[in-house]
Amino acid sequence: MMVLARLSTVVLATSLLVAAAAGCDDRPFQELEQRKAAVAKAAVSAAAAKAAPAVALDPTDLKPFSPLPKEFPSEANPITEAKVTLGQLLYHDKRLSLAQDISCNSCHDVARYGVDGEKTSPGHKGHRGDRNSPTVYNAGHHVAQFWDGRAATFEDQAKGPILNPGEMAMPDEKAVLAVVESIPEYVTLFKKAFPSDKKAISYDNLAKAIGAFERKLVTPSRWDRFLEGDAKALTEKEKQGFAVFTKTGCPGCHAGPAVGGGSFQKLGLIKPYPDLKDVGRFNVTKEEDDRFKFRVPSLRNVDKTGPYFHDGSIATLEEAVKKMAWHQLGKELSATEIDLVLAFLKSLTGELPAELVKVPELPASTAKTPKPKT
Repeated sequence: MMVLARLSTVVLATSLLVAAAAGCDDRPFQELEQRKAAVAKAAVSAAAAKAAPAVALDPTDLKPFSPLPKEFPSEANPITEAKVTLGQLLYHDKRLSLAQDISCNSCHDVARYGVDGEKTSPGHKGHRGDRNSPTVYNAGHHVAQFWDGRAATFEDQAKGPILNPGEMAMPDEKAVLAVVESIPEYVTLFKKAFPSDKKAISYDNLAKAIGAFERKLVTPSRWDRFLEGDAKALTEKEKQGFAVFTKTGCPGCHAGPAVGGGSFQKLGLIKPYPDLKDVGRFNVTKEEDDRFKFRVPSLRNVDKTGPYFHDGSIATLEEAVKKMAWHQLGKELSATEIDLVLAFLKSLTGELPAELVKVPELPASTAKTPKPKT
């Protein structure tokens, strides 16, 4: 009896201590309840996905799509191993910027699906433009480069940021070539990459090398395996998501190997987009029909490339899907429909090319290499 009495006393004391602790701070209990709720929600979602009926997709709905190629070739700039090797180095070399603190990879990080995760990217002296840096992956299928399409090719695009005062800020092509020519290893690599050119080192060839590297940046995913005939490459929920994606009308703009990128479209095509100040492609063509038009982005890896839209103003993919359905197609999607579309979009997340993602060891500077300037 004495033992039982003592045990009861210990239990009572312990209970009082727990109650007192809970009265002082109930956060651990709240966190436990939140974790339990999250686990329960995940279990319900998993059960629902498992119980989802098999989806029979209409083959005609798949016709606008095709698997990604292994690379994006160019007749004007044939891809060679020597060009890609040189281009990978140049892509990562911050000495091609005036302050030697920014490279192509700074804004288009190949290890982060080709973006920096910023609303707009910081350039020279921290300057930020008014447009989001789009991913470089799978961009070889784009109708043109930049949001307004002002560059026709990778090679044209590569020339722009290096000389842009708000980006890499080099004063002219001569200043860029002075850096390259001061580094013996670059001199050798340019000769290997462009053996038939009397003058191997040129600004055009620098852009061609970077372009050849970028043309190899391809990320095949389970979606490609599905298009190639593997019906099990997508889950039933992802197939349902594609069905909603198609029914909503999204393939009208987002089709082809890159699931987008092949055209320019007006933002706010059906329902006006609020507070739109950037006139988009109009700045390039001065054609009134191009006002507020932007290059349609690829949806490849879209789950990894936020924030979204030309100005990076949309933080989440869920919000981006909701706004696009409404403003471009005049359709208000339910929470369930959005969830299904998101499931499909996540199937577009591909595999990064391991060899091209590696940060290369850059050739050493010499006494002749220009110093950084502010």
